[in-house]
Amino acid sequence: MRLLAVSKTQPATAIADLAIALQQAQAEGPRTGKPAPVAFGENYVQEALAKQDDLVDVAIEWHLIGHLQSNKAREAAAAFDWVQTVDRGKLVAALARHRPAGRPALNVLIQVNIDDEASKHGCTPADITTLAAAITAEPALTLRGLMAIPAADPDMGRRRDAFQRMHALFLALKARYPQVDTLSMGMSADLELAIAEGATMVRVGTALFGDRKAAHSP
Repeated sequence: MRLLAVSKTQPATAIADLAIALQQAQAEGPRTGKPAPVAFGENYVQEALAKQDDLVDVAIEWHLIGHLQSNKAREAAAAFDWVQTVDRGKLVAALARHRPAGRPALNVLIQVNIDDEASKHGCTPADITTLAAAITAEPALTLRGLMAIPAADPDMGRRRDAFQRMHALFLALKARYPQVDTLSMGMSADLELAIAEGATMVRVGTALFGDRKAAHSP
């Protein structure tokens, strides 16, 4: 299980402080091999770039978890270690084209609109097969799995159903592509339920940083 600290709107100083705390917690915990890098998720490319300039001396694995416009693909491909919101073929091609030579392959997740919400981005479950084939055909990209933001339904039973459907899609993808190892779902309000239903990565902001003073609209 991996924790992704969602740092949207947080200042670089807060990110640095949390990164140090998480690194110390890893060092003090059970030794199970080399500690995983501290991972932070950003929603906006330009906001992340500014923070990265201030955090060059802090070991961070950067994840893009917000919707990516194709015209930002060049910057995203160069600045991030992971892009979790790949949902269309045009974006696959753009990220692959702009990943800098000499960098490791860009880790990507396919974002699935599991509850078919008009207000959210993501592909349909039926589109996963085509997108996965396109990603794996690009040497500059590595398909790591799936990501979803289920509907914020107050009925936890319906949220559980969405998580279960995502887990089934994840297992089907992994059966075809053995390198697939990441199912990113669950946030501060429902992370325990997501973990119980098979999430391998949870995205947590409020529980780590406290209530966010939004600098951007959602």
